[in-house]
Amino acid sequence: MKRERETDVDQEEDGATAPARPVEIDPHSDELNGIRKKFKIPDSPENGVLSTLGHYGEEEEEEEEVTVKEKVYEYESDEEAERSRAGLRRDIELRKDCPYLDTVNRQVLDFDFEKFCSVSLSNLNVYACLVCGKYFQGRGRKSHAYTHSLEAGHHVFINLHTEKVYCLPDGYEVNDPSLDDIRHVLNPRFTRAQAEQLDKIKQWSRALDGSDYLPGMVGINNIKENDFVNVTIQSLMRVTPLRNYFLLPENYKHCKSPLVQRFGELTKKIWHTKNFKGQVSPHEFLQAVMVASKKRFRIGVQSDPVEFMSWLLNTLHTDLGGTKKRNSSVIYKCFQGELEVTKETQKKGFAEEREGDVPSGADDGGKLDTTDLHRDVSKMPFLMLGLDLPPPPLFKDVMEKNIIPQIPLFNILKKFDGETVTEVVRPQLARMRYRITRLPQYIILHMRRFTKNNFFMEKNPTLVNFPVKNLELKDYIPLPKSKDGEKQRTKYDLIANLVHDGKPGEGSYRVFVQRKSDEMWYEMQDLHVNETLPQMVALSETYMQIYEQQQ
Repeated sequence: MKRERETDVDQEEDGATAPARPVEIDPHSDELNGIRKKFKIPDSPENGVLSTLGHYGEEEEEEEEVTVKEKVYEYESDEEAERSRAGLRRDIELRKDCPYLDTVNRQVLDFDFEKFCSVSLSNLNVYACLVCGKYFQGRGRKSHAYTHSLEAGHHVFINLHTEKVYCLPDGYEVNDPSLDDIRHVLNPRFTRAQAEQLDKIKQWSRALDGSDYLPGMVGINNIKENDFVNVTIQSLMRVTPLRNYFLLPENYKHCKSPLVQRFGELTKKIWHTKNFKGQVSPHEFLQAVMVASKKRFRIGVQSDPVEFMSWLLNTLHTDLGGTKKRNSSVIYKCFQGELEVTKETQKKGFAEEREGDVPSGADDGGKLDTTDLHRDVSKMPFLMLGLDLPPPPLFKDVMEKNIIPQIPLFNILKKFDGETVTEVVRPQLARMRYRITRLPQYIILHMRRFTKNNFFMEKNPTLVNFPVKNLELKDYIPLPKSKDGEKQRTKYDLIANLVHDGKPGEGSYRVFVQRKSDEMWYEMQDLHVNETLPQMVALSETYMQIYEQQQ
């Protein structure tokens, strides 16, 4: 019996894989104590039966396997989860020293384009190569980024979502402070204090190519006939509350609308002080506009900036959770005013009477009797005001040249004094009177220069004379007194003036904007930004204006 016991133990020590049977022994024997000491077995075996050494080793292996599995699920990346399921899991090493950091080429980096893989066109787990600037998907051994690192010898990649930098094909993460400038260009960051101080900063910034640019006054790339978008964006960038709102992503982090997110990203890039180049491409924003407008506004098709401005403000208001209530979004806080509309229509079917007949209810002079009119008074909110220009003259002057008429802005603003009558034919003949009852903080005016008929589109060349500073509205538009007795602010300063050049249906758009820090005016057309005089602003065929209320 003793010999059999020794043989069993020797077989276990030699690593035999055959299962050993339980052996009954004296729990207090010297031999058992020696075995306990050698294999570190607890001192209290149950019922005097010692578990075989093979079983005890298997329990240890099971515990080790559990530990490994728990370690696998410590990682959070989707790509790493796939690798874990495929059995390709390995720890990610974090290193501060990378021998390939000198290959990073900041001159070729451009984060303005959509975050899609250049091979698979997927937008999941996209990395940018910091050597050539191309986008690739994934980081695993079968991914396009991994293949690119082997084929081209480019080793440094940045995740466009997490902003983490990796070295491929080695797979370790690079933690180097010298890459922070790339992270800030990929995702510019502003604090609330920095956003509020932007209008006071006069300092120029320098791009990588050595050119100087003004933050907030950078040119916007014209991809193809999208200048109507560029001038609209440049105009809205002068609206301080709107700009400050979109510079801080925590203000709209609850909003999942791609249009809101892309507009916020474009705003941050325009006002970033450490850009690699003095220009911005609106490619991502244009793609979001095309999807949100259901291709009403597309790249390569010229459109009306007034229509685009109206659509953009209303869509941003809706996507931000705005309602019909006052101040329900930052859009309404900046631009919403209120009109009192008086509509007068005839009680009888005046439209059914024959042309040339004296209307029923008219006096001997042919004028309508006010007693036969139905008057309807309503209040209507507005985001912009449309101004009617007088028709151009039909005949030439004595020099056989067309006369370009001029009209003061105050004359066409009389439309909103509550007394001037505007005739409306559709949907029925009516007389309209408009009166502004509440002025917004920023008022948008647009001149109706383009008229369409059955044959062609016509452009009105009338020049509008307007003040650049101190536009006083109370002398021309009677406003109701405030209920709380607070003094109404009726003086406005021009901050943006949008101009159309060329023939109707063609041509291009440019914009004059003011830089508040030094009160200088700049003419902006796509990538061209030039300083200009305030007197030159009023000499152009203005199409849309933004005035800021004096505080």
